Amino acid sequence: MYRQKKGASNAQKVLHWMNRPDIPVYLGEELPLVRPYVDAMDTHGEDGLGESHYPEITDGTINTDGVGFLARTLHEAAQKEEPVSIIALGPLTNLARLVQNDPESLAGLGELISMGGSCQSHGNCSPVAEYNYWCDPHAAEIVYRAFEELPVLQDKQIHMVGLDVTRKIVLTPDILEYMCCVNPQMGERIRNITRFYFDFHWKQEGIIGCVINDPLAVAYFIDRTLCSGMEACTRIATEGLCIGQSVVDRFDFWKGHKNSYILTRTSPLSFMQMFFDRVLGVPDKTSLPMLEQIMKGDVL
Repeated sequence: MYRQKKGASNAQKVLHWMNRPDIPVYLGEELPLVRPYVDAMDTHGEDGLGESHYPEITDGTINTDGVGFLARTLHEAAQKEEPVSIIALGPLTNLARLVQNDPESLAGLGELISMGGSCQSHGNCSPVAEYNYWCDPHAAEIVYRAFEELPVLQDKQIHMVGLDVTRKIVLTPDILEYMCCVNPQMGERIRNITRFYFDFHWKQEGIIGCVINDPLAVAYFIDRTLCSGMEACTRIATEGLCIGQSVVDRFDFWKGHKNSYILTRTSPLSFMQMFFDRVLGVPDKTSLPMLEQIMKGDVL
């Protein structure tokens, strides 16, 4: 199966689990803009879901031309004056193509939440680079530059949900066990898709558990009180030893346009409460006492 089809297939599986088969799935770009593609099978397994090998969804449709879908949706949003926000959980290749081919469509963009990059934290695929930006650094640089230079984006910022905050969201064995107790079906699915990821974290970083990056970006979009940070001009290194690094001008050295809002602080406990509520169906007040006990009330 081609790499982008595998991602689309996994999206279908998750939508099926959440009883939302009505949400359409589109294929995006297959390859980075310039550099050769490097997968993350060592982290997430051959199937992208931790070697869980859940059966394919046979009654759904995977649409083509994801970039075209984005363009049409954003143009329509601009015409209706009803901006659409985007949560980007992978490399920014599709958005970079949109900037290159149809920049005016971005007038319909409300907000862009990007899971990627790091400011003060170390990288996860090099000493300084996070995978999504390292995988396609040229795309990330095009998108960040667009938020500096395109007139339709001058009043907007990229909300960068990077490793500085996602590394604080750790799914531990105790939290996973609690998930399985309160919602056995969903808890077991999460156990199956994270088992491989647990092993990776132990071998690579000496962590008992796993960092769950992407859900924090979605949670932050829902509730802005979960994270805080700072405005900065950010650019992406596209070559050399530090390729893929998100260079955050924290001290305003460049005097550049502050094209990004960099998240630096979060509350792991509040995030877990939301996750239990939205994904496992356990109200936040119900999960709070046990989560506090498990996490020892360590809210950062």
